[in-house]
Amino acid sequence: MTIIDGKKVASEIKAEIAQEVEQMVANGKKRPHLAAVLVGHDGGSETYVAHKVKACEECGFKSTLIRFEDDVTQERLLQTIAELNADPDIDGFIVQLPLPRHINEQAIIEAIDYRKDVDGFHPINVGRMSIGLPCFVSATPAGIMMLLERYQIPTKGARCVVLGRSNIVGKPVATLMMQKHQPGDATVTVCHSATRDIKEICREADIIIAALGVPGFVTEDMVKPGATVIDVGTTRVPDATRKSGFRLRGDVDFDAVAPKCGAITPVPGGVGPMTIVSLMRNTLQAARQR
Repeated sequence: MTIIDGKKVASEIKAEIAQEVEQMVANGKKRPHLAAVLVGHDGGSETYVAHKVKACEECGFKSTLIRFEDDVTQERLLQTIAELNADPDIDGFIVQLPLPRHINEQAIIEAIDYRKDVDGFHPINVGRMSIGLPCFVSATPAGIMMLLERYQIPTKGARCVVLGRSNIVGKPVATLMMQKHQPGDATVTVCHSATRDIKEICREADIIIAALGVPGFVTEDMVKPGATVIDVGTTRVPDATRKSGFRLRGDVDFDAVAPKCGAITPVPGGVGPMTIVSLMRNTLQAARQR
């Protein structure tokens, strides 16, 4: 059984990006510049954005953080997006989700210039991805594909079950897994809350990608021997033994499932670090294109 170490792979990729950035600068080009817009003080979002800023430093990028309070108006946010779209020094930017309820998230996403949409959420990028054209692929699905590639997990002709149909993970990773490239070329089944016989479907899978957000959903009796299991879940569960008062738990019952697997990602340390590094790769791509 192989533990798929996302932390190690992410570190390797960041070093590769940093090397390319230094070469770009040596050739007289500007450093890639990533901006992040953060609204409010959500704990998860604060942590995630802090990790992004740190990753920018490690990759040799310039980074800018723009903060607003929870009561910022949608109009003010749209104005900021327009300014970032027009700023020639900004290669890519993200608006950290979720946003407060009074703001229409889809309107915000669609206001971003798709050529700077390094989160890969704009409908143009989603549409281009779905038909296999060059685009920014959303960070978590891109990170999953990188892990499969780096660990040489066979995907051609494999039966892949994706648990979850979110626009951020489930749908895009299912699309990528069925496309005619490596990794990919798999036969994909997407399961969700209305799917019947989920256990039976999962038991036939060579690859399970769990992105439901339900801690411990995937149990030992759902996994066939030798399967590859990619756990996207990162739910905070109470833990009095931790200083923070919580720990992260994935969608997979890791201790019970791992001995049965050919390969499996842990939580934390699996898909999570790859999400950040995928954003860095998208930003580097945006800088190259500009």
